[in-house]
Amino acid sequence: MRRPSEQLKNARLPYAAAVIVAAGSARRFGADKLLADLGGMPVLMRSILAFERAETIQAIVIAARADMVEEVKSLCARYGISKLTAVVPGGETRARSCLAGVTAVPPEAELIAIHDGARPLVTEKVILDALWTAYRHTAALPAVPVRDTIKEAEDGIVTATPDRSRLWAAQTPQCFQADLIRAALTDAAENAPDITDDCLAVERIGGKIFLSPGSEENIKITTPLDLTLARALLAERSEL
Repeated sequence: MRRPSEQLKNARLPYAAAVIVAAGSARRFGADKLLADLGGMPVLMRSILAFERAETIQAIVIAARADMVEEVKSLCARYGISKLTAVVPGGETRARSCLAGVTAVPPEAELIAIHDGARPLVTEKVILDALWTAYRHTAALPAVPVRDTIKEAEDGIVTATPDRSRLWAAQTPQCFQADLIRAALTDAAENAPDITDDCLAVERIGGKIFLSPGSEENIKITTPLDLTLARALLAERSEL
């Protein structure tokens, strides 16, 4: 895994924008997970505030479900999100939602970070490391090593056991040089709209993805159990 050199850490990143993806249906959660309470505010606002507070981010675009656009605008006003550029309706798939968000990013942005609205505990370090990696190598994926043994199976029968040392759990923000991700998502929205990972859009057009350090705490709220864990992690941070 590549880390920014000390020389680059003392340099300055170009204009970077964040696209927060909040257009999912939350079917597995059983309710709207993005509006669930996490430490006194909605999950989505915790995610947005992480980028509001990150010094390297100059603009924030939110791709929300069409029926949530006005509510998200209201929440951003309530919590003082000064970097908000636009709240746009997402599409029917992740690729189309991300493309809608990326299209609304200010044209001067050279780097774009795409983040799941359901990852509220992302830290500025994870954001910064991914941006630096994308700046140096065009595309960055925050990730952590897989701890569990993974099995492949078909019809309930194990068919393979991948080498765990080669497996990484993908996180967000996935960061890219702006022209690259615009081209990749435009292609994916047309030809592979069902992809679930933004880096896969870049891989499809021949781009290389470089790993950056993720965090075990950068969890995605997918089930009620995830929300319970996030509340415990947030409480622990508050006690430090």
